[in-house]
Amino acid sequence: MATEDPPQETKVSDRGMVTIPASLRDRLDIEPGDKLRWHVEDGDLTVEVVRQRYGAFDDFEAVPMGGDGLETHDLAGHEDDPAFSEDT
Repeated sequence: MATEDPPQETKVSDRGMVTIPASLRDRLDIEPGDKLRWHVEDGDLTVEVVRQRYGAFDDFEAVPMGGDGLETHDLAGHEDDPAFSEDT
């Protein structure tokens, strides 16, 4: 049977800010950019972690597309416009 961790306390600043203890951030995988959603019901406060990581595709590895990266690959409707020409 696991023992319950002792309560952790933080102090509310003059601006209403609190610090999440490092042990809780690690345990709950809270990272910069995540949001906390606060709920109050019958006088009890609960907090839900909402994952808001940096970008939708941050976990994907980059795939080389070839070339020097200066080519325009989507010319649909602009084939005759010199601004969209791949010829430099």
